[in-house]
Amino acid sequence: MQVALDLLETDRAIRIATEALEGGADWIEAGTPLIKSDGMDAIRRLKTAFPERTLVADMKIADTGAMEVEMAAKAGADIVVVLGSADDSTVLEAVRAAKKYGVRIMADLISSPEPVSRSKELERMGVDYINVHAGIDQQMTGRDSLTIMKEVVKEVSIPVAVAGGLDASSCAWAVNAGARIVIVGGNIVRSSDVISSARAVRTSIDAPCSISDSGKSRKDEIRDIFMSVSTPNISDAMHRKGAMQDIFPMLSGKKMVGTAVTVQTFRGDWAKPVEAIDVAGRGDVIVIYNGSRHIAPWGGLATQSCLGKGIAGVVVDGAVRDIDDIRKMDLPVFATCHVPNAGEPKGFGEINSEIVCGNQAVRPGDYIVGDDNGVVVIPRERAYEIARRAKEVEKTEQRLSEEIRRGATLSEVMQLKKWEKH
Repeated sequence: MQVALDLLETDRAIRIATEALEGGADWIEAGTPLIKSDGMDAIRRLKTAFPERTLVADMKIADTGAMEVEMAAKAGADIVVVLGSADDSTVLEAVRAAKKYGVRIMADLISSPEPVSRSKELERMGVDYINVHAGIDQQMTGRDSLTIMKEVVKEVSIPVAVAGGLDASSCAWAVNAGARIVIVGGNIVRSSDVISSARAVRTSIDAPCSISDSGKSRKDEIRDIFMSVSTPNISDAMHRKGAMQDIFPMLSGKKMVGTAVTVQTFRGDWAKPVEAIDVAGRGDVIVIYNGSRHIAPWGGLATQSCLGKGIAGVVVDGAVRDIDDIRKMDLPVFATCHVPNAGEPKGFGEINSEIVCGNQAVRPGDYIVGDDNGVVVIPRERAYEIARRAKEVEKTEQRLSEEIRRGATLSEVMQLKKWEKH
């Protein structure tokens, strides 16, 4: 098992590597972000801290193969990573330099257009390991390295590694399918309990059992992930975008996840909002633009009508009423405010057109997530990606929280002064 230290600061990398090794990791990888942040000094310091351990330098060499292999080897790396998609001349130079300096070469197939055929070419050129790797951004869009790895191991005789979002279960699957090395990053280094997370992977690969498909649909998977993360996690995953303005929970402690059924109405006209209940189905969120903070298009009876249909929640850009009744019902409702008075059911507006709610564009089918922090809108075509990215944000925050619990301050953990603009 190889632990990938995809971090930005060497002191943190050493602390986390120490715990990962205690949990059962074998090799240490200086990840590409760490090398870009701290350079060859990261490799030197990791080798000094762990002189008896195999140290992998994930250089992802794309050019000047001999020069970069020499740099990594002299800094203390035992294995140097070259991009599998690099030009043949670069790979060959890296292999020659590796023999000269007594290190080994791992070729990373990340983003390789023909990974199986390229793995055979890389073996012929003399690399020591093939790494079948779905990158972090690829993982977020649903790409997976395990299926490709299963094909690669049939075609090459050198050891095959696999990387990309692996956890204990997928590591067991990989070992059963023929992987000789499993590379685990985020699920260990971002864990609040690195030792236990590493130990779970160690146990799974030492005694791998068959892993069956969960049978979940993509929609179920998206919903489950969004239910497990917070709206701040999601907003961070969207680069601080997506949050509705001036929309607040009318009931505390209620989580809402669903797909939008949109309603455009005007100043308390409650006909279209109520008609939308008949259009919406299980797992939908009714999202209403009302145009007034002073006249409600939604109240207790409308909320009650949603309960039997399995509607996931309601969002109103404007007022709701009957707040005492709404708070007795088990349905998340978000709005700008609550008032006593409603308007008339005139029937102006429309259902399932693109609207603006809380200063965010909302289309039918977009994902709507609400909690005590507020409401975020996730474009439907990016829902899986954003869910996965939000989960990574959550993991990172859990790890930061653990380091703060141990006595560090947030500015120390984040190395804020190092990254300030001057």
